[in-house]
Parts: sequence; structure tokens; C-alpha cells
Amino acid sequence: MTEDVLRTQRRRELRDFLMSRRARVSPAQAGLPDGGARRRTPGLRREEVAVLAGVGASWYQWLEQGRDISVSPQVLDAVARVLRLSNAERRHLYLLAGLNPPAPEVAPEVRDMCDGLRRLIDTWMPYPAHIMDPYYNCVMYNDAAGMVLGMRPDNTQNCIIDFFTDPLYRGQSRTWEKNARTVVAQFRASCAAAPDDEGYQEVLDQLRDVSPEFATLWEERDIEDAGQIRKELDHPLVGLLAVESTAMKVPARPDLTIVLHTPLPEANTAAKLEWLASPEGRRGSMYPVAG
Repeated sequence: MTEDVLRTQRRRELRDFLMSRRARVSPAQAGLPDGGARRRTPGLRREEVAVLAGVGASWYQWLEQGRDISVSPQVLDAVARVLRLSNAERRHLYLLAGLNPPAPEVAPEVRDMCDGLRRLIDTWMPYPAHIMDPYYNCVMYNDAAGMVLGMRPDNTQNCIIDFFTDPLYRGQSRTWEKNARTVVAQFRASCAAAPDDEGYQEVLDQLRDVSPEFATLWEERDIEDAGQIRKELDHPLVGLLAVESTAMKVPARPDLTIVLHTPLPEANTAAKLEWLASPEGRRGSMYPVAG
């Protein structure tokens, strides 16, 4: 499919999207009197959207017609405000207009998703799972993460700080040195995506203070996207465990990262994890590792 065809399709989708969003906003919702007059079409008129957004009527008509006109983020934000677009719809509007979309935001109506995410990681049992905020603070973890990875209340509850400072994890992780480079590279990628965020700077300053090894790796300036990491642990009760951690995002909660650990075929890991989650295994396991 040629670029011209794709551009034509995008403009057609922009037209249909704006018309559909405009139709669902009543004059009353926009703070306008309806005047008691019967409208031929539901929702706002093009001219009303233009006035409320502070743009010219002709310009907005051209935008809705999908013409090749210049648009700015400020004007699109004004249109999005008038049309009462959600965060996802606002990003969609940017994409249809040919602009880079704004960073994802957490909509108020999905802030209670944590209950569902808790059910997700608990259902992942007997395999370890945890959820982090943007600064690698652990928001929640399941029982297997406590028994296998040693996540516990008396740690810092920050996954990258604990990675570098918890001696139990370092003593029992066969892959610590290899994974340390990856962990730092992924953290640098997160920091680079939000250069003005003081939360990242606070974690960075703390890591530099407590871990010379982190400081050395940080200066190498490696960058990696979050993905999968192989981990090998010498668990004191069951011996070698080989797992693969996968970092995943939920678009509705871009502030959270779900980390699921999947057993690899080696060392009968799946059966060992099942035993550790059993009543017998729970009695014998008391935070053997941390990480």
C-alpha cells in the first residue's frame, strides 16, 4: 500500500472520528444554551466546536474534512477538550493528525484496576509475579515472589535498589553479573524517556550512593528496552531454578509494569515451583532469596 493511499485512509478516519465524537457532545455538556431549537444532527455543530476551541470555523471544517493543513499539539488539545476525549481518544486524534502522540496517562476511571491486577498475579501462582511503578517501586507481589525471589516487607521495596543491595539475592543468583548490565540499561531507558521526572533522579542518586557497581555500569550508558531476562537461582530448598522474567505493560495503566516469571525447561523448575507453593514447601521456605 502506497504512502498516498495510507494518508488518504488516515484523513478519512480523522474525518469520521471527529464527526462521531462531535455528535456525542450535547450543547449543555459543552456549556452552551440549546435555545430550544430542534437540531438536524445530534451534538455540537462544527462552528460551535471551533468557537469553544478558539480556532477559526473554516480551519476546523478543513480539519474535519481531512484536508492537508498544519496542526499543532496545542490546537489538538483544545479540540480534544471541547469534544471531551478520553486519554486514549486524545492519543488517537494525534496519530490521525500525523503528530507524535502525548505520553500515556492514567485515566481516573481505571485507577482501581489494581484489584484486577492483584487477581492476575495471584492466578499466576505457583510462579513468581510482581508489579512495579515507573520508579521500580514494588506495588504488589504474589506469594511465589516472596518464597522464590525473597520479596519481603523489610527490603527497600524498590526492585532495582534491592537487586544491587540485597546480599542474599547476589549470593544465590548465578546470573547476577550478566543481568546487572541489562537491568541498568533498562533503567537508563526509562529515565531517558522522562528526563524531567524527579522521581527517577531520586532513585538514581540513591543507587549511586549505595552501589559502586551500579555507578560503574551507569557510566557505560547502555540502553535496552524492557523485555525478557533469564534468571538462574540456587534456592536453598530445591536447588537450581531457571526462570524467564517478562516485563509487560497494560495500556490503561502505563504507570505500572507487570513482571511475570515463567519456568524454563531446565532443572525441573516448574515442578520445584509447584512444590514450594505447596503446604509442605511453604513450611520450609522463609525468604530464602531476595531480589
